[in-house]
Amino acid sequence: MTPVEEGRPRALLAGASRRWVRLLPWAVAFVLCVVLLPTTIVVLTADYGLNGGVASALAVAQSAPLLLAVVRPLHAWYVVFAADVAGALALLGVDFEQRLLWPFPPMELVGYVALCLALGLRERRRTLVLVWLATAGANVGLGFVAPHGSGAKELLFTILGGVALLLGGVLRERYEVQRRLVEQETISEAERGRRTLLEERARIARELHDVVAHHMSVITVQADTAEYRLAALPPDVREEFTSIAATARESLGEMRRLLGVLRNEEAHGELAPQPGLAQIGQLVEATARTGGPVDFTPCDAEVPEAVGLSAYRIVQEALANVVRHAPGAATHVSLSVSPPAAGQGGEQPAAGRDGEQLADWRGGERLTVLVVNDPPPEPPAGPLEVGGTGHGLVGMRERVRLVGGTLDAGPLPDGGFRVAAQLPLTEKDLT
Repeated sequence: MTPVEEGRPRALLAGASRRWVRLLPWAVAFVLCVVLLPTTIVVLTADYGLNGGVASALAVAQSAPLLLAVVRPLHAWYVVFAADVAGALALLGVDFEQRLLWPFPPMELVGYVALCLALGLRERRRTLVLVWLATAGANVGLGFVAPHGSGAKELLFTILGGVALLLGGVLRERYEVQRRLVEQETISEAERGRRTLLEERARIARELHDVVAHHMSVITVQADTAEYRLAALPPDVREEFTSIAATARESLGEMRRLLGVLRNEEAHGELAPQPGLAQIGQLVEATARTGGPVDFTPCDAEVPEAVGLSAYRIVQEALANVVRHAPGAATHVSLSVSPPAAGQGGEQPAAGRDGEQLADWRGGERLTVLVVNDPPPEPPAGPLEVGGTGHGLVGMRERVRLVGGTLDAGPLPDGGFRVAAQLPLTEKDLT
């Protein structure tokens, strides 16, 4: 029902999904034109006694524009309205029976009502009001020169035209409301996903801030105390340590100013040391207490704090999904460090089910995080959470991407679910 697209008018119902609905206005206009054209000529000549040439011209002017109304109903209205008024004036010059309807015969009423319906489906309220006022004004004005007096039936032109305009306008506005609602739902869903991603990024930024802030603080303290801990430092070395401390302190302050906006006064828990591989066992124990057996293969390797934190969050989200969607299912959690060369121990994940291909990882060690759960022993009676966002995998993927790794997550053929992450450990891969 959109009137214009890129400067070109569109046909009525051109945006409908079904083809027969898009063709319906053309079919109705064609049928009306074919039926009304000969009917108008016959009625005006046989019943009203109008000249055949004049009747034919009026019939064409009143019926043919109905085809134009499918694309440009307002332009068609100008022609039909003028032809209807001209026809009423032409009938004043002939003597017809009082029982016949004047100023607008029945076939003109049918065409005009159909035209008003097309106008209502296309034009705005202001235009529809002006069209109705013009219709009413012409109808009332012609009533003063009625050859047989005026009555209620002479107002059918105004009444039926107004009803058609109102009906078309209501249908158009209802369609607009539904279309905007669908657009808003689409935008809301996109914004919800974007907000989830931004919230996860903000959380990761806060956690990385804590990790980096710790190391920068250590550098600052070591550089500041070097002259007291190390005897007989040359002046140039002492000056170098002082410069290192000042630079580290300045960088730490800049980072805290930039990332400080990500904190809020209620986020006191985030000031605590961030979890890593050592705390994953506690997650496993907590999940096992919910009733589902969990098999855990730990890893005691030393990994960068950012990698350890990402591994912890991935396992945390994966186990939370098991509790939500597969309560009571047997779960297997394993952490392992794979050697630099591909094919030397450790399972190589297959292509990601969500479209991501796991890297070959030649040339650097990586931490493999694997969480696999079996199907639940019994179908869950209902979701344990109501109103979940469904964007948990978005956070996992974002964490893996920030440390330069890859993620493979998806359902298994037997009904279980698998989450496999590869996180690089070498400084070269992390940067």
